[in-house]
Amino acid sequence: MTDLSSNSDQLLLIKVSEGDEIAFGQLFKIYYNQLGDFIFRITESALLTQEIVQDVFLKVWINRASLSTVNCFKAYLFVVARNHTFNCLKRLARERSQQKEWVNSVLHHAVNNAEEADTIDTGKLIDDAVELLPARQKKVYTLSRQMGIRQQEIARELNISHQTVKKHMALAIRFLKRHLRKYTGLILLMITSFLPE
Repeated sequence: MTDLSSNSDQLLLIKVSEGDEIAFGQLFKIYYNQLGDFIFRITESALLTQEIVQDVFLKVWINRASLSTVNCFKAYLFVVARNHTFNCLKRLARERSQQKEWVNSVLHHAVNNAEEADTIDTGKLIDDAVELLPARQKKVYTLSRQMGIRQQEIARELNISHQTVKKHMALAIRFLKRHLRKYTGLILLMITSFLPE
């Protein structure tokens, strides 16, 4: 694709730096697919990739005043994209780690004096229960809880309404809570609170 090194391309950057939305649209078209491919190789998630690409172009627009001084826009864009992608992945990993630590802490306190302390594997119980969900509920739950994708993005990806996504999530969580109670009795009632309605 076009590399922003010619005079006409430099003019495009200057126009964008001055707030020209049409020029920005052209820039977006030139680099959208390249940037998406680059980010997808890192995230391996189509939904997360779309979100990051939009965030990166939003950053470019917000900081457009500095574009007139950029010598190689492609290099600039990909550095911004790489940094933002790694920040997103670190944030998701941190959130998952915190959630796991919290669940482990609650489990430790809940089973501390229980006979089942040595036999309960909460993660496996939840994974097994997720596998029992109907296909659409499982997809929605996995995208939301395991990949950290927002419900609006899930609705767009699956081509369903936001209300339908919420309904699938509510049904999935209700089933998971019932399933955990059935197999673990009262010990895991506290743990199921990490599955909000």
